[in-house]
Amino acid sequence: MSSAPTIETDRLILRPHEAGDLDAFWTFFQSDRSRYMEAPESRSQLWSGMLAEVGAWEIFGWGGLAIETAEGELAGQVCVSKPPHFPELELGWILFEGFEGKGYALEAASAMRDYAFEILDVPTLVSYIDEKNARSIALAERLGAVLDPNARSYDPVDLVYRHLPDTAGPGLEAYA
Repeated sequence: MSSAPTIETDRLILRPHEAGDLDAFWTFFQSDRSRYMEAPESRSQLWSGMLAEVGAWEIFGWGGLAIETAEGELAGQVCVSKPPHFPELELGWILFEGFEGKGYALEAASAMRDYAFEILDVPTLVSYIDEKNARSIALAERLGAVLDPNARSYDPVDLVYRHLPDTAGPGLEAYA
């Protein structure tokens, strides 16, 4: 168990969520950008979800972090999480409108993935991605994840991309 870390990259700060983040997430979930996700139905539900991301660090040692640019702009979220309905520990990401095309999602997800493998010592991660979400599929592939058709998913329209710590690891066949 640990408090949420702050992870710095060349251009980003991955930091614990703050109360002021709530409005930006509400705006995201009211937009078409969230069409591939389960969106909260109310601000109260969003609030509970954000508190779950924060509290997961204390209870499980993993959770969500806000993606903040070096200029102090909130750009989205990256997380390592496993809510009760997820079969496996997931590496997930959200990028807000206006921040795409700058490599922020790749930089943030790479940093969180590396933190999970190097600090949390997890053996594998998955990303659950809607089969129509071409941008997230492309990001998973740029991260080096491979489609794992044998992995279970909680959502029948999701593909499961598996992240392994390195190419010297057990390989995808170990998870079949």
